[in-house]
Amino acid sequence: MLREVHIRNYVLIDRLDIDFTDGFSVMTGETGAGKSIILGALNLLLGGRADSKTLSQGADKCTIEGCFSVGGYGLEQFFQDNDLDFDADNTIMRRELLASGKSRAFINDTPVTLNQLRDLGCRLIDIHSQHQNLALGTQSFQLDVIDTIAANSQCKDDYVNSFEEWHNLKEELARLKAEFESDNTDREYLEFQLEGLDSARLQDGELEELEQESDILNHAEEIKQDLFSASQILESDEEGCVQKLRSALQSLRAAQKNYPQAQELAERLDSCLIEIKDIAATVDDAQESVNFDPARLEQVNERLDLIYSLLKKHKKENIAQLLELADSIRTRLDRTGSYEFDIEQLTKKTESARKSMEQKAAELTKTRKKAAETIIRDIKELLVPLGIPNVQFSVEMQPAAAYDRTGHDDLRFMFSANKSVPMQELQAVASGGEIARVMLSIKSLMAGVRALPTVIFDEIDTGVSGAVAEKMALLMKQMARGGRQVLAITHLPQIAALGQTHYKVFKTDEGDATHTRISVLEGNDRIQEIAGMMSGSTLTQQALDNAKALLDNNGR
Repeated sequence: MLREVHIRNYVLIDRLDIDFTDGFSVMTGETGAGKSIILGALNLLLGGRADSKTLSQGADKCTIEGCFSVGGYGLEQFFQDNDLDFDADNTIMRRELLASGKSRAFINDTPVTLNQLRDLGCRLIDIHSQHQNLALGTQSFQLDVIDTIAANSQCKDDYVNSFEEWHNLKEELARLKAEFESDNTDREYLEFQLEGLDSARLQDGELEELEQESDILNHAEEIKQDLFSASQILESDEEGCVQKLRSALQSLRAAQKNYPQAQELAERLDSCLIEIKDIAATVDDAQESVNFDPARLEQVNERLDLIYSLLKKHKKENIAQLLELADSIRTRLDRTGSYEFDIEQLTKKTESARKSMEQKAAELTKTRKKAAETIIRDIKELLVPLGIPNVQFSVEMQPAAAYDRTGHDDLRFMFSANKSVPMQELQAVASGGEIARVMLSIKSLMAGVRALPTVIFDEIDTGVSGAVAEKMALLMKQMARGGRQVLAITHLPQIAALGQTHYKVFKTDEGDATHTRISVLEGNDRIQEIAGMMSGSTLTQQALDNAKALLDNNGR
């Protein structure tokens, strides 16, 4: 149950605090006073789309906070699944909107996603706005009504799981068949590609080695000359580095007789000399090994040309990728032999899944047909006292053209308000007032099945007046039994007079700003409000007397 709402800096609302009670409440106010603004704030709280333009002018942050009692509605699992603290008496939902356009959501001070906020919100409040009357004619809404009354959630879940299994298998089978057809069509081309790759006898890392060898062969003379020069510097008989270092070592060893510190220097130089002699030998060997070989250079270049052409042809960057491609082609060619067997097995599996899905769809249809009988009976009983004494109402159900996630049912709500007029689709023949009454009746039936704490009707009374409006109010009051909250936003005095709590929304000018305010009406203030709804801005004594009588007759 919604206990409190606190709104800060939302459109014309700088600060608004509303305490709610259980039972049937009404909200009135002149057009433009801000009733829709309050509903907009509630929608934002329940995860609706945020828009930074809704911030009050000059504000840097907008906050809407709702406090709920959630005990007894089976929501413990939701809090456990989402790792949230569960407080049966004081659960707080909060939505913050920043001037930058960013939005944040919280449940019991824990940051949550908008999906989590919506998931909890739709279990706590159902807001019926005027545009939802248009949804009454849609297949999705009508199915939702039927399934709600049928209480067939488990049956529906079983069907959806079965449908998804069949659908996924069907797609996999189609993909496998297409792959089989493609591979068969491309077999000769694939074999040609594989032959070209296999005949190349590629080895991973070969390209880098060949490129290095080609570079050496192309510059063999230069390399040989450079290595020869280095060898001469290191080991020539008179000017070579090695010979000079030997002389330096002999001098250090001679000095150590009288200068002991020279021993360490001699040892260090001896180590260096050993390393330099090894380098000189290696340079000499390298100089001997490097030779210009035109025949080998031609072989290397031919091999490189082959590899480069394969890389370009197959749009690969290295030999490793070419080897992966060859393995992939080989796998596809090997697979063609097993395609027929795999397709046969998957076809059997898909057919089995289809039969299971059809069986579960039939079970789902059965629950819907049974619920439809209940709806037809109860809707008629509810609409007669709402001023449609000759109502005709039925639910037509036929097999749909195809299976989808909703099942295999094509249904339509059929309606006629007159005996002599045959039934047609509801949205095609019902007037605005009749649509409103049918919708209220349906909401009443659904509320009796769903454990929904709060229902808000935004001008559900469109197109009705007088005694019919009073009957609609009595139906909403009946919906509010058993601890449920029902709030009706209305312009009709007959409905306003039946509310156990009466809220008035109004505008007030404060300095240079206009703000929306709300108050709870009691006693004479409530009489004047209802009288104003009857007679307009000029209150007559007759209107005051009628308003008092209306309240007295409704037990107020």
